[in-house]
Order: sequence, then structure tokens, then C-alpha cells
Amino acid sequence: MNQTRVFLIFAWLMVATLLWMAWDKEQATPPVVAPATTTTATPAVPGDGSVPSMDAAPVVPVAGQPADPAAPGSAAPAETAVTVRTDVLEVVLDGGEVRQADLLAYPSTADEGSAPVRLFAQDAANYFVAQSGWVSNSGAAPTHQSGFAFDRAALPAGADLTLDAGEEQVVVPFTWTGADGVTIRRTYTFNRGDYVVHVRDEVVNNGASPWQGFVYRQLSRVPRALKSSGPMSVEQYSFQGAAWFGDGEYDRRDYEDFVDDGPLNRQVTGGWIAMLQHHFFGAWIPEAGDTSTFSLATPSGTGGTHYLIRELGPGVSVAPGASAATQARLWVGPKLVANIQSQQVPGLERAIDFSRFSIMATLAGWLFWVLAKLHGVFGNWGWAIVGLVVIIKLIMFPLSAAQYKSMARLRKFQPRMAQLKERYGDDRQKLQQAMMELYKKEKINPVGGCLPLLVQMPVFLALYWMLAESVELRHAPWILWIDDLTARDPFFVLPVINMALMWATQKLNPMTGVDPMQAKMMQFMPLVFGVMFAFFPAGLVLYWVTNAGLGLLQQWWMIRKYSEAPAKA
Repeated sequence: MNQTRVFLIFAWLMVATLLWMAWDKEQATPPVVAPATTTTATPAVPGDGSVPSMDAAPVVPVAGQPADPAAPGSAAPAETAVTVRTDVLEVVLDGGEVRQADLLAYPSTADEGSAPVRLFAQDAANYFVAQSGWVSNSGAAPTHQSGFAFDRAALPAGADLTLDAGEEQVVVPFTWTGADGVTIRRTYTFNRGDYVVHVRDEVVNNGASPWQGFVYRQLSRVPRALKSSGPMSVEQYSFQGAAWFGDGEYDRRDYEDFVDDGPLNRQVTGGWIAMLQHHFFGAWIPEAGDTSTFSLATPSGTGGTHYLIRELGPGVSVAPGASAATQARLWVGPKLVANIQSQQVPGLERAIDFSRFSIMATLAGWLFWVLAKLHGVFGNWGWAIVGLVVIIKLIMFPLSAAQYKSMARLRKFQPRMAQLKERYGDDRQKLQQAMMELYKKEKINPVGGCLPLLVQMPVFLALYWMLAESVELRHAPWILWIDDLTARDPFFVLPVINMALMWATQKLNPMTGVDPMQAKMMQFMPLVFGVMFAFFPAGLVLYWVTNAGLGLLQQWWMIRKYSEAPAKA
């Protein structure tokens, strides 16, 4: 096996893989799912919109049912819906549902004056909400549909729901009181600069009988319409669907497989549930010691089928005159690595979907860590990518030096290889034997260039996912015409430069002894990669161009050093 053949195999595998991914995306569309039904039978069927309970299996209301006032297009009563504004979020919520959330620091497009990204929304085409309520075995309880009322009297005098200068948090109180004397006080706490909403429920039993119940938290949405669906679009390859983590295991399910992969009914301690999309996500994070049951459902609602992931939290039993509390965090925002890590929640970094394979996700995480450090030095993500290439080239210098040294020596012996080819003609077996003897005699390693290429491939793939998924690079400029490193080069300058560098590199490589068909295929590779890279993120092409440019310089220098004069035949 020679280097040319190895390169061709990997190049065509890459092209075939990307073409298959594009075809698969074209074929896959969210299935039409039959409406879910609820039942009071024991036990409840997992995933059908109801949930198991501590004893008699009370039914959790399903978002999107006709009676649900939180269905898309409907409006919550004016006295319960409030608007909260911090420095990073503007949220509309009632006691049981976060109905709308705008991310103030993230414009929808790179255009000046663009409206902020709306992650949670009520309109049928973009429906996405976070809901939470209670189910009781022994009496009435508030659900996400109704029950909680905004408790303005609980606010400090003069306080409002906008985070003003000098303030660090906004607390939004809601209250529900049952006929049996049980009161549940819910507070949403928003902190400055934070995309986490702290949700705390306190159950106070002023009645004469014990009260039992448990909290449920869920995310419900319709599949998001992609804004970019062109060839190699990073948005269409980014995971869209539900994800969960519990007891050390991460799993996910896209909308196409919500039903086909069967029901989810998993009991975990701690963990989290989420709905992921490109660059942003919503997630419920229960307390680390809470035991929850995770489930999926596909209820029918206004606008079509909804996709729902739920965590059924711990049950509480409150004696007369006693109280109990439970709390969770709701993430509403971008996939910011540093912010997610600051939550100290096991596995939450997997919400940044670098890859479903843990090894590739870990490699991409390392690459981002280095990239972030370089960004701290340069203050520009484009130059950070260039710096990353330099570091990788330095780490791989021993391997690449051996590769280029071997290629330089092969170039030196081209006349002798040409003579062997002329001598043996079409007898490829004898030609290969003679060439192997020459390699052995002159201490040439014909596969010396394979290992660097093998190492480069996983780095390239991990970098692709890292650049595609990193919201830190979203709309990040480099220089001149590159104003978004996660979008394609608008004028195809970098892909053209890459084609020129690949062509120049080919001219330095010895082609003696290469099969004529392989040689012709090699001549087309710069064009193939140029067309393919025309639709890749500009940041990824910048990485490849920088890598190719440094490789070309290194190879040229090694040829001057080791090839010397051509060996005489």
C-alpha cells in the first residue's frame, strides 16, 4: 500500500460519507404520530402522555390537549402571565409554564438590528415550552395547565420583574391553594448574566389530613424548521431532538425515532432531560439526590404532533402542619461551554452535541479547550484556529517529518523507479517485488506517510463537529470578507486557495510507480475537495488551508534537504 492509495481511500470515503448524510437527511422527515391518549388505569402505559405514580397512578395532563390553555395559539389568563427581563433573557411565563424566551445577546441573523433568538415560543410553527406541575394521590394539585396565580403581594415593596442596574436577581412568586388547606408556593429566580432559572416549590399543609404528591417537569415542542438546508449545511447535521443523562449514561433520540425506538421509562438519580437544537437548548435539571422517572410522549396538539420529554420527580408526603420543598434548574439558552461547566452537573456538557460517540466528543472538547485558550490570547476566533493548526503541526512534527522525508527520498529515486517500470512493463508482480527490494536497500518506508494521515482524519472530523456546534463561534468574524466562521465562505476564496495548495502539493509528490488510474484520480482531488469545501464552515476551511499551507512549506523544505540530486539509474 502506498501513500497515494491511502489518501484516495480516505478522500473517497469522506466524500461518500458526506453524500450519504445528505441523502439520509433528504429521506428522513418527522413521522406522523397518532395522538397520545391518557388513562387512569393502573399502571399507566409509559410514554403515552401519562405517568406511573407512587400508588394509584394519577394522570399527568398532556400538553396540547384541547382543554389545555397552554396549547399553541391560546393565551394564558392575563392575571397569571407575567414578563421577566434580565440582562440576557426576556421571558413570558405563568405559574406552570415558561411560554416564551428571547435570548437578548443572540441575534437571529448576523444582520444589524436583527431580533433576538426566540428559543421558547407559542406559535404553532415554532412551539417550544417548559412546563411543570403536580399530581396528587390524596387530593387536588396544580398542573402546568392551571392552578398557580401570580402572587404580587409577595414581592418586596417597589420591586418589579425587570433586573435593574445594581440588582443581581429577580424573584417571581406564584401560589396555589387547595380546598383541603394545602398551599404550594412556587418561585422562579433569575440571576444576572445567567441562563439558568431556579424553580422552587414549597408545599405547606395547613389542612387536617396528610397530603401526598409528586412534581413533574417536561419540555414540549414541535420539530424546528431549519433555516439552512443547503449541501453540507452544519445546521441540518446538528442533532435535533430529545436527550437525557442519568446514572452515568447519556442517550438521545431524534424526532424521526421518537416512536420507532420504543417507549422510555427509566428511573434515575439526578441527571437531566433536554430538547436540543443547533447552538441552543432547553433542559430541566433536578437536584442531584432526587430520584426521577424519565419518559417520552408524542401528544397531539394545535399545530400537529408535539414531542415531549418528561421527568417525574420525587414524591413528597406532608403531614398536617408540616411543609416540604423540592427544586430544579431550568436551562434556557445557548450551548456555552464555560457556563455549562459552571453548573457542575454530571454529563451536562454532552448537551453540546460534538458527537454521539464519547471518544469523538471528548476529542472535540479538548480541541475547543485549546481553541478557547488561544482566543483569550488573540481575541479573535479565526486567528485562534490558525494557532490551533500550528500547535497540532508541532505535536505531529515527528510523524510528518518522517512522512516528508520518505517522500523526498522517493523523489530522489524516481529515475531508478522509472527504469524498473520500463524493464518489467505490465508485469506488476515483478515490478512490485523489484520496488520493494529498492525500498529495502535504500531504507525507504513506502507507507511512511500513512500514519500522519490516519491521525489527521479523527482530528478533522472532531474539529468539524466542534466548529459546527460551538455557539461561541456563531457570527464570529475573522478578517475582511469572513464575518461568520460557522457559515460558508461567501466568496469561496478559502476553497479556491485550498485547491491551489492541494495542486501544488501534488506537484511535489513523486508519482512514479503509481497506477495510471490512481494518478488521474489524484489530479481531480483538488477540484473534488474544492467543491466540497465550498459548502463547509469557513472556520473549518481556514483550518484546512492553514494546515495545507504549512504542510506544503514543510514538504518543500524537506525535499530540498533530503532529495539532493536525483539518483542515477
